[in-house]
Amino acid sequence: MKDLFGEEIPLFVKKKSETPLMKQHAEIKEQHPGALVLFRVGDFYETFGEDAINASGILGITLTKRGNGSATETELAGFPHHSLDNYLYKLVKAGLRVAICEQLEDPKFAKGLVKRGVTELVTPGVVMNDNALSSKHNNYLASVFFSELQVGIAFLDISTGDFWVTEGTQAYIDKLLQGFSPAEVILSKADKNGFIAKYEEKYNHFAIDNWVYRFDFGYENLIKHFKTQNLKGFGIDEFQLGVVAAGAILYYLKLTEHHEISHISSISRINEEKFVWLDKFTIRNLELINSTYEGGIPLVQVIDKTISPMGARLLRRWLLMPLKEVASITQRQKAVDFFYAQSELRKNIRNLLEEVGDLERLVSKVAAKRINPRELSQLRKSLEKVVQVIALLHEPKLPAEVKKMVSLLNPCEFLLTKIAKELMPEVGILINQGNLICNGVHADLDSLRQIAHSGKNYLLQITCQEIERTGISSLKIQFNKVFGYYLEVTNAHKNKVPNDWIRKQTIVNGERYITEELKQYEEKILGAEEKINALEQVLYNELVAIAATYVPIIQQDARIVAELDCLISFAEVAQTNHYVRPQVNDSNALIIKAGRHPVIERQLAVGENYVPNDISLDNESQQIIIITGPNMAGKSAVLRQTALIVLLAQIGSYVPAESAEIGVIDKIFTRVGASDNLSKGESTFMVEMTETASILNNLSDKCLVLMDEIGRGTSTYDGISIAWSIVEFLHNHPKYRAKTLFATHYHELNEITNDLPRVKNFNVSVKEAGNKIIFMRKLKEGGAEHSFGIHVAQMAGIPNQVVLRADEIMHQLEESKMKEHNLEKMKNMPKAGVKTNKAIDDMALSMLKNFVDKIDINTMSPVEALLKLNEVKNLMNRIDSQ
Repeated sequence: MKDLFGEEIPLFVKKKSETPLMKQHAEIKEQHPGALVLFRVGDFYETFGEDAINASGILGITLTKRGNGSATETELAGFPHHSLDNYLYKLVKAGLRVAICEQLEDPKFAKGLVKRGVTELVTPGVVMNDNALSSKHNNYLASVFFSELQVGIAFLDISTGDFWVTEGTQAYIDKLLQGFSPAEVILSKADKNGFIAKYEEKYNHFAIDNWVYRFDFGYENLIKHFKTQNLKGFGIDEFQLGVVAAGAILYYLKLTEHHEISHISSISRINEEKFVWLDKFTIRNLELINSTYEGGIPLVQVIDKTISPMGARLLRRWLLMPLKEVASITQRQKAVDFFYAQSELRKNIRNLLEEVGDLERLVSKVAAKRINPRELSQLRKSLEKVVQVIALLHEPKLPAEVKKMVSLLNPCEFLLTKIAKELMPEVGILINQGNLICNGVHADLDSLRQIAHSGKNYLLQITCQEIERTGISSLKIQFNKVFGYYLEVTNAHKNKVPNDWIRKQTIVNGERYITEELKQYEEKILGAEEKINALEQVLYNELVAIAATYVPIIQQDARIVAELDCLISFAEVAQTNHYVRPQVNDSNALIIKAGRHPVIERQLAVGENYVPNDISLDNESQQIIIITGPNMAGKSAVLRQTALIVLLAQIGSYVPAESAEIGVIDKIFTRVGASDNLSKGESTFMVEMTETASILNNLSDKCLVLMDEIGRGTSTYDGISIAWSIVEFLHNHPKYRAKTLFATHYHELNEITNDLPRVKNFNVSVKEAGNKIIFMRKLKEGGAEHSFGIHVAQMAGIPNQVVLRADEIMHQLEESKMKEHNLEKMKNMPKAGVKTNKAIDDMALSMLKNFVDKIDINTMSPVEALLKLNEVKNLMNRIDSQ
């Protein structure tokens, strides 16, 4: 007796007992707690119980019940096995761990219950399924190990083989986690509660046994995997905490049944001393990779003109890790110079790169033995394009920087020739579909194909022979899985059927028969086809094994292609957006002429030009610039564009300016905008002060500090006092002269220049036209005299009565000289509802003038003029009522 899925059920099983199939499922589920089990049953992956409820909700598949109404009733949801790729990525994207449980033997030969086992545990950080991956983003698994003072961290993208390790302070680790944005974080069970308390639900995480996070275990794992005696060759032996974290990643790969990982052929250190320090606040505030606003555009979206997936991923890494070494920056610049000047060559290379697949991920699948025939064909085509890139870049005028990269490209001639010779030009995805291997590759395969082909021809001969013999003109030979090949005769010709035919089935319109001769040839044909499929799979796997010997070489090709793609992208953006090459040196100067914001200028309406601005900072005469001016005037844009220009310069890109001299910056700090974190009991002001404290405690002589509206989260006098004190601290620091742009609406800070010689006042100019203001967006020397806050409120649409009251209070404050801190005169403050005639008159006149200015009397009819006059009257009535 068999159950719903064709599994044998013992005859004397009690009603309340689990079936053998469900018992098998329960055992596998117990081995993988917390994972959703995709349980292979025939041609379907099934889920049961809680897994079925989750899967049906996430995947939108039907939820049914097995054993409905019985004591063993359980929920059930499934999908066809060939749809795995389509459904798996949705489960992983939902943050689930998915255990793929396969049938480990052919059900046709199984004795009793089919053997099953988990062949792969797919988690958000350990996935190679293309549907679950973004071509432009790495999919990192992070491992963290906490000690009392420092934290070790490692990042692995199993889909590309990228493996990174470092260690540092908690702040440094926070920055790396934000920059690398891991899909999953693993840690020891001992650190789980602390991790959750700090990061809440920001990262998918999984805790593993504490003993895994030991130095000797991690070190042994790494040297065993890389087949080395020590880790000195990778430059990571000094990172003991990082080694612990990296070793835990290798353990986790075994835990998730990922054993073919030869493509993880190296591990690199993240050298804090080599890259510009960008803390997590700066990465967020400058919107490098993601915008903080819905629909906003991050910097990467403007400068990423890469063609290949490898190039897009590398560009993001460069953007988050700007260089500090002038020599390295200059090397990139020289390559960009070359491609900028060679527009035709640049175009031809970009055309080739468009046809290059994701070499990094394709070759990783080769190493993992997961590459399908179509992907192997794509690997061949991609390598052919690399050969053409090499040919294009073999010219005498090639600069040394580009020539060095080209010399590292390997054409992989033997592998290319072998794949082209053996793999069919057009192949499918499945290895068992046939038509994989070319003719002439294997004699037995050719022979079997001849048998199969001639056998089918013989079937046609049989058809003709039997038609002539019986006179049944409509006779057909057909095939199905139940009977194999058979002769089909309509009812009109049944009386002509010979006695030696064997009837197999009666159908509505006729009968189906077989003959001895037909069965013999069927066995011959089907036997040949089965052998062809088996032999093709063997030959295909041999081809993949040969390709696997090229993994390190192809990985290097992928890295060089990615680098070329990024440099060509820089040249493309520079030419399209009119960027210039900055002069980068080791001086303490930061001089930008007519600098522009790279993102804002691309969002302007057609015909509208961005207003450029100059910035000049140094350590001797102009260390700190205080920028005053009203809100909306463009202070924040000036701050951000300065940081972005520096950052672009130090990744080797051209910059949006007329000219720029960048003395290398080693740290960029921003305190630009803040949001409440009320869930942690932190107000806007607390967040602001925390971020400011982080800046003031980590200064250097070559850092760039951007502070916007410091102190606005508290009272005016507190805010002014804090802002004043911070400027003094930055100016008078005994060790460091941090180059600083300090934007503020407290124009009282203009007075600070009288005492601090390296502080200069600038303002974003505003033009007054009557009671209206026009933002000029231009930075000029000198401090602003007014904040224009009430005008901005009016422009924003604040109700008239609020604007009028604010203007009334402001005039009274000015008259009573409250700005000189004479708090006693607060008693003379007019109460709400008591109007000051001057304020009312001024605002009424302004509103009336704005209304009348919009009227075009030359185009109005008499009736329209009367209607407008009525509107004026109504407007005056509303003003009087306020």
